[in-house]
Amino acid sequence: MDKSANKTARTAEAASNSPALETAARAGFAASGVLHVIVGAIAFQLARGLNGEADVGGAVAQLAGSPGGPFLLWACFAACAALALWRLGDAIFGGPGPATGTKRLTSRAGAAGQALVFALLSATVLSFALGGGKSNRESASDLTVTLLRMPFGVVLLLMAGAAIIGVGIFFAVRGARVSFRKDLFLPGSPVPRRVVLTTGVTGYLSKGCALLLVGVLVIMATVRHQPEQSTGLDGGLKGLREQPYGPYLLGALALGLVCYGCFLILKGKYARM
Repeated sequence: MDKSANKTARTAEAASNSPALETAARAGFAASGVLHVIVGAIAFQLARGLNGEADVGGAVAQLAGSPGGPFLLWACFAACAALALWRLGDAIFGGPGPATGTKRLTSRAGAAGQALVFALLSATVLSFALGGGKSNRESASDLTVTLLRMPFGVVLLLMAGAAIIGVGIFFAVRGARVSFRKDLFLPGSPVPRRVVLTTGVTGYLSKGCALLLVGVLVIMATVRHQPEQSTGLDGGLKGLREQPYGPYLLGALALGLVCYGCFLILKGKYARM
């Protein structure tokens, strides 16, 4: 039994590190990057006073409506699912980095978190590919309503809002410290290296600000018992637009989201897998 279990584990580890899966996982970074670029472009539309849904659901819906939409959706789903499997393999078997110690445990926990994020992203794309996609704005509001009706639902929502804010701060700090560079094989030429680092810093800072907006909305909706205010990224960006100098701030944040998308596309090439 032990030999069989060990053989199965070795087979699973080998599969999780296969060149084919690595190539597909790198494509997952690029697919996520394209979606972020689309979200940023929609946010630019909002800053100009136009309509749109500036979140993942809106980006996937726009991708679905483009020429070759069904093919693009299935390709995006496969790439994001592959990246989720790759990061799950890193969480289980360990990825690049120290072999033991606290840093190793932190690395595995981070890999598990990323696996969950990309699994949810692939599920969102799959729902649109199957013709049953739903607005992220509606989903966030519906989930808030459901949790508010549950015992300890308020506590769970407050914890979720605080967690989102914490992730936002993590992104912002990661960008400010340029600590993401340890996950990359940076190009040797100065210009490409500068492009990767600049898009990474700008993108991480902007992604962090966007997550902070979402977390604050969740907490406000919970405290006020107004679930319709928990509208995800799209609601946060539209709320920002209504503030003093809001269109300008939203335009800057939109540019940052585009930069983050470009960074993810570049990460598909330069990531340490």
